Amino acid sequence: QVQLVESGGGLAQAGGSLRLSCSASRSIGSINTMAWFRRIPGKQRELVATITKTGTATYVDSVKGRFTISRDNAKNTVYLQMDSLNPEDTAVYYCADFVSRTLIRGSWGQGTQVTVSS
Repeated sequence: QVQLVESGGGLAQAGGSLRLSCSASRSIGSINTMAWFRRIPGKQRELVATITKTGTATYVDSVKGRFTISRDNAKNTVYLQMDSLNPEDTAVYYCADFVSRTLIRGSWGQGTQVTVSS
């Protein structure tokens, strides 16, 4: 199982941007789909975006047009570029080896906190 470490979170103002990174302990080239999830305070963890190893991306409706997921298989890293942030994006963000909206391979990492102020 791959170990994943998220970074890049922090405090941003509404309308601002952040770029999250997810570094893997081994090659991710063979992993079909990587994903970003988030846990908003008081809510269940939700899927934010996915990307296949060929680069096909999907997004939850609330982030379409604002977030961009990408992966660099050579660097074993997955990214989430977040633009036009709003306070509703405040959450802990996690990356994962995606199986389904409610299932991942391996364990959840520590995540990275994103806080957006109005």
